[in-house]
Amino acid sequence: MKKFLLLFGILIAFAACNTSKNAVITKVPDNAPEIALDADAEEEAESEDEMADDPGNYVADVYQATNRRAHDLIHTRLDLRFNWAEEKVIGKAELVLRPYFHASDKVTLDAKGFEFQKVSLSGKNMPLKYTYENDQIIIQLDRSYTRKEQYSILIEYTAMPSASGGSDAITSNKGLFFINPRGEEAGKPMQIWTQGETNWNSRWFPTIDSPNERCTQEIYLTVEDRFKTLSNGLLLKQTKNADGTRTDYWKMDQPHAPYLFMVAVGEYAVVEDKWRNVPLQYYVEPDYAADAKAIFPYTPEMLEYFSKTFSYDYPWKKYAQIVVRDFVSGAMENTTAVTFGEFVQKHKMDLVDERTNEKIVAHEMMHHWFGDLVTCESWSNLTLNEGFANYSEYLWLENKYGRDEADYHLLEEWQGYFSSADMSIHPLIHFSYADNEDMFDAHSYNKGGSVLHMLRHYVGDEAFFEALKLYLNKHAYSAVEVHDLRLVFEEVTGEDLNWFFNQWFLKAGHPTLNITYGFDAEAGKATVTVEQTQDPELMPAIFELPTEVDLYFDNGTKRREKIHITERGQTFEFEVPSRPALMVFDPQKVLLCIREEEKSEQEYVFQYFNAPSLSDRMDALQYIVENESEEMPRVFNAGLNDKFWLIRAVSTAYADFEEEPIIKTIRGMAKSDPHSVVRREAMNNLQQWEDEEALLVARYILEKDSVNSVLASALSVLVAQDSDAAMEYARKWENTQSEDILSIIGELYSSKKDPAHLPFFERQLAKTDGYAALSVFGAYQSLVAELDLDKAAPALEKIETIAKGEKESLWRRFASFKFLVDMSNAYAQKVDSPAHTAKAAELRKKAEALRDAETDADMKGIYEQVLQGAGGE
Repeated sequence: MKKFLLLFGILIAFAACNTSKNAVITKVPDNAPEIALDADAEEEAESEDEMADDPGNYVADVYQATNRRAHDLIHTRLDLRFNWAEEKVIGKAELVLRPYFHASDKVTLDAKGFEFQKVSLSGKNMPLKYTYENDQIIIQLDRSYTRKEQYSILIEYTAMPSASGGSDAITSNKGLFFINPRGEEAGKPMQIWTQGETNWNSRWFPTIDSPNERCTQEIYLTVEDRFKTLSNGLLLKQTKNADGTRTDYWKMDQPHAPYLFMVAVGEYAVVEDKWRNVPLQYYVEPDYAADAKAIFPYTPEMLEYFSKTFSYDYPWKKYAQIVVRDFVSGAMENTTAVTFGEFVQKHKMDLVDERTNEKIVAHEMMHHWFGDLVTCESWSNLTLNEGFANYSEYLWLENKYGRDEADYHLLEEWQGYFSSADMSIHPLIHFSYADNEDMFDAHSYNKGGSVLHMLRHYVGDEAFFEALKLYLNKHAYSAVEVHDLRLVFEEVTGEDLNWFFNQWFLKAGHPTLNITYGFDAEAGKATVTVEQTQDPELMPAIFELPTEVDLYFDNGTKRREKIHITERGQTFEFEVPSRPALMVFDPQKVLLCIREEEKSEQEYVFQYFNAPSLSDRMDALQYIVENESEEMPRVFNAGLNDKFWLIRAVSTAYADFEEEPIIKTIRGMAKSDPHSVVRREAMNNLQQWEDEEALLVARYILEKDSVNSVLASALSVLVAQDSDAAMEYARKWENTQSEDILSIIGELYSSKKDPAHLPFFERQLAKTDGYAALSVFGAYQSLVAELDLDKAAPALEKIETIAKGEKESLWRRFASFKFLVDMSNAYAQKVDSPAHTAKAAELRKKAEALRDAETDADMKGIYEQVLQGAGGE
């Protein structure tokens, strides 16, 4: 049987981990004892027993409280300049505050890594005494102020942003970053940008750095006139200065949290757009100006969709999106000015049918309602920001592409959460985290979005979106906790929802369900037995789960039965006229759970053709492939016409290539399927099956298609079957920006063993990164290996420099390291040449030195695998 297609292995196999797996299920005995305590209750009882035995041997649980508001920060005015060479911020900050409730004669501000030149009362030029320790400045006011009195403080300072750590989600907490500040890295732009979440904006301006604080702002940015700037709010004025600098004045007159403040500086193309009367700006590097609207796809359409969906118009005065180099996170929802990592910056033809940018644009946009307008009051409640932003991705995909695309995304989100939960598990609302950054995990994001999806299904669409409308209106420009969300849902539905919020938000985990189906012919009843098998030491022993079961019959009829699971083991009976051809638990696939169920081959085949959800079709395909079912040709031949692109793409690998009508269909799919991934995979599989017309199809694609990934697949056919024709296309496309096409060209040129192609590779070395670096560097290595030692020396020196480069990416460093190892191995094969043998030993020592100098333990392990000949890619 043909080896599993990688696409199928990745995309189908993960669904097996998340939605169903075939298992033998043991039914719960009728006389099984009732479980009286859930995990929390058992733990509490044990804890009480321990305390009774030794009342002095315990301490209070960790509780990460919401920040106490001693003062209310009303307005922040900043005047900033930058010392690029020394990576310093030269600032003046004027803060308007008032005591929150109790009268006070001193105020504490967060200010990490500052030098202060002046602290005074604004307008009076009155110096104020202060102390500075533990990254906080405590300022003694001139007198005691009441909550009805405002006061203003002027602080002149120098900030020296530095990192003290980071996390998987936000890799550095430096706050403000200078990129290539001295212009020492050729080909890399000079930039400044900020990343304030969680409480790191206080590395570049003094503030009360807490999510439950909120103020308006003004920022004056003085920069060289060649730079563009971006900040929150509107750009009201630009003033050119006599020294060649320019001062930009940005004003944000709607209050938002200090962690959402941002500035960015760099040489950008700014592409203008509009939604209703709201100005939109897309900041990209100049080479990508023509691609800006594709990089930030459907921005006006998304603003319209979310505004109508929540019955709450986008509340801010502009919407800007900017790409920065070396960003420490994926993206950041700074109010009105979203920052994205450079991974989104691609050319239009590399973004066709690629959903990553769409999802991340939707995610950050959603935050402007859930996060920026209504903000979590503490990081313990982070999912009130991130869960909603995560769910925006589902909503947008469902709206734009339909339920299958949205459900495919949901399956990916479940996989991320379950993988995370295998390592660490905690409640969504998590009051005992060790560090703020720990909250940025697959619980707050993936589980948070999945729980909202279940809540939507439970209350219904009308109530769900009506409750969110009320939530936004009631809590606009304020901070919230999870109970605020529950209360608006209860107000709308008239139902006590504590059971749902307690179970999914305030307790940890998810159910694991063993599901078995039965039929009693004599009684005329079908049964579904559900056993919850999750570990009660880690999560509740019993989850309350309202759901449904679909029953299908051979005569083509179907009916849906509602069930409500409230016990550890529970059997549900349904009167039926005959044995159901299929029963499907949770047919809409909304429950966040691990499912284990057993069905026959016949049932799975029936499921593929009749159950509507993507998850059910994928489960059926998985079973059919894993069990090498005789029904495979019939099912996958039908899959060529599936409504969802993923099923069509997978089916091109498993359809019956011995039938000419099927091969003809796949040829047609390669030429004209509406989804580029299907065209690419159809082309790849025609080549793999050695279809006699694959070359003709490839030539058609090269002339008619415009998507780079599809063109690359067609070009690879020419490389294999007509290298002279491939050379013509390669020469024409040498300067393309497509990594897919460049990779194929690299393979072609490498196979020619012609040193004349060295300049092509040397151009690519300067800019290739990511997974593509392995291909480009590898092809370059095979060509350099053909050169005499003296001619190879410059290339080896260049590669060694990249391998040692502290500012190079992990991908480029690894590709360079592997280049050196492969060159050493290639030279070692030339046993009749002492010079090559000596060079092989020299390169081996250099590679070993790189391994020894590597500080990342994982990378060091990979380096060792390569040195031992174990691969490592």
